[in-house]
Amino acid sequence: MRSRLPGLRPGGSSPGACLSDLAVDGVIAGAVGSVALNVVTYLDMTVRARPASSTPEESARRLAQLLHIGLGPEDRAANRRSGLGPLLGYATGVLCGAALTVIGTRRLSASVAAVLYGAGVMAAADGTLTALRVTDPRRWSVTDWLSDIVPHLAYGVAAVATLRQVDRYRTG
Repeated sequence: MRSRLPGLRPGGSSPGACLSDLAVDGVIAGAVGSVALNVVTYLDMTVRARPASSTPEESARRLAQLLHIGLGPEDRAANRRSGLGPLLGYATGVLCGAALTVIGTRRLSASVAAVLYGAGVMAAADGTLTALRVTDPRRWSVTDWLSDIVPHLAYGVAAVATLRQVDRYRTG
């Protein structure tokens, strides 16, 4: 039996949304948002001819150390970190999408929800990077902040647009 959450109405048509449906919708929205974040990041790299960030790989390295997980000999460990870093980013985006959808952000206007989704995933990502001592946002320049905020806002816009589309599909 699926649990219902009173008062949450995807698309405004059903008497309540199943928690599992909300989570799945959020996973989908988070995945689409993560793709949008990466596209905007890669466009920024292309336009400004800036190098890729080392933070994903460094976060994978620090997390593996913290959890006492060996990644193998250094040549293989470097390759594994190259794969794990982006996967950790996608996991953050997907899980944030699910969490923010379950807590009921669908009740908000699209613009407010997009900002909250973007801010939420940015706080989760940057908070993790800060806790792992990969970065220190207190030392970021204005350009650094903009390079972080803009892709996360793209995440929020794409995630919310996806949720709205899922709602339209469900309501016919």
